[in-house]
Amino acid sequence: MGTNQSHGTAWNGRLVRWYLAGSLFSVPQAAGPIAFALLALPLTGSAESGAAIVLAMTLAQVAGAVPVARWGRAFNIVSYFRLLVAIRTAALLGVAGLAASGAPFAALLGMAALAGLVNGAAFGYQRSVVNHLVAAGGMPRALGIAATLSETTFVAAPVLASVLGTVDAVFALLVLTLLGGLPALLMPMVAQARAPAQPEGHRGRLMRRSTVMWLGATLANSAVVSSIEVGAVALAMRYGMAPAMGFVFTVALCAASVAGGVWVSVRNRPPQRGRVAALMAAMALGSALVALQLPVPATVAAVVLVGCCMAPLSTAYSLLLDEVAAAHEKAELFALQRTMNAVGIIVTSATLSAGSLALTQWVAVAVMAGMAAVVAVAAWMGRRGPG
Repeated sequence: MGTNQSHGTAWNGRLVRWYLAGSLFSVPQAAGPIAFALLALPLTGSAESGAAIVLAMTLAQVAGAVPVARWGRAFNIVSYFRLLVAIRTAALLGVAGLAASGAPFAALLGMAALAGLVNGAAFGYQRSVVNHLVAAGGMPRALGIAATLSETTFVAAPVLASVLGTVDAVFALLVLTLLGGLPALLMPMVAQARAPAQPEGHRGRLMRRSTVMWLGATLANSAVVSSIEVGAVALAMRYGMAPAMGFVFTVALCAASVAGGVWVSVRNRPPQRGRVAALMAAMALGSALVALQLPVPATVAAVVLVGCCMAPLSTAYSLLLDEVAAAHEKAELFALQRTMNAVGIIVTSATLSAGSLALTQWVAVAVMAGMAAVVAVAAWMGRRGPG
């Protein structure tokens, strides 16, 4: 990891800059659904067209995550991260400029896709930097704090997008884009930090059984969480509540996730596979209770159960992927982890659009329960994961 590690100190200056860079990095993604809906409305007459911009970014992220991350192997990881953030920022500024000039909507989609193309790889390099700032013993705490701050961003950014959007949709996107570009300035430089060369004879297979298991678990996490977040309005309407009351479920989810992140940070323990399987089972149970259409208080409690598992599990997956990844492929695997999170959202959104809320929730339950069983079997067999 080098000589720049903080040996577990959670609040040294360089690490604080990494925390801030990581939390602000997520602003465009967190605010995107609202910001793009407000941007699309005057252009197409439909706020739903904003979802097409989000989809273009997400599909491009899935396509670009590994190749864009792989291209950065020869560069300093912080310098390459800054370059990718600069490209994303320029592309999003381009989206705002095209919208302001009344350009065809297809042009906005193309520019948004460019922003998405580098987004997954940029996250992979952002996550890789902390390996050079924190000793192994302090990694759970550092990632727990980062998860808490990231969840706070996902709560605050949509609110900021809504407030700024009342002034002007293009102005809102400009401000959010600039906030999302600050990580390029905030990320501390780590001299000589770059991915080592691929060893001779190494086949370069990212998708080994061990990595597939934790990437699959990441997808399952995302499917469960997004079944609540994407389905929040439908969930409120299922109980005869006003559509705007969907925030009750998302706020409960996010607040519980923040609490889970604090617990991880205070505990600061490396993940044990048996405990990870138990948390996954608890998340599957919470999701099943939501799907059972219990009374509102019980459903909110089930959402809280899901939320409490979010940060511990996402932190565990990140640490376990770090553990099984070869040194030269860490950024690519972290980019894939971000991409699997996006794929989980795509699966949920597609199921909700084509089917129903109930079907979406039970699909999420099945995916998480299946992955929990896989991890439990791996833990029972006393292996470091299959492979």
